[in-house]
Amino acid sequence: MNRMYFVYILMSLKDEQFYIGITEDVKMRFKNHIDGRVVSTRSRRPLKLIGYEFYWYKKEAGLREKYLKSSDGRKEIRLRYKQTISKLRIDEKS
Repeated sequence: MNRMYFVYILMSLKDEQFYIGITEDVKMRFKNHIDGRVVSTRSRRPLKLIGYEFYWYKKEAGLREKYLKSSDGRKEIRLRYKQTISKLRIDEKS
């Protein structure tokens, strides 16, 4: 059976910054982030999973992750998830 690789995007509700990563298990990885077991996001909690994509090949997932971490990629995230980001901002202020 082929493995699947997920590129996932988290948004910190604390500083509204994105975290982009790769995993084979989105649910478990997100739980690790939420529980503070990931050093790079521990201080940026609470976090929300705003999206993910899957790839059959790790190399393709890696290229996508690299792009999303670039300034153009972050612009794409803001455009693609515009409604989600707005809703999270409103919900957080309520």
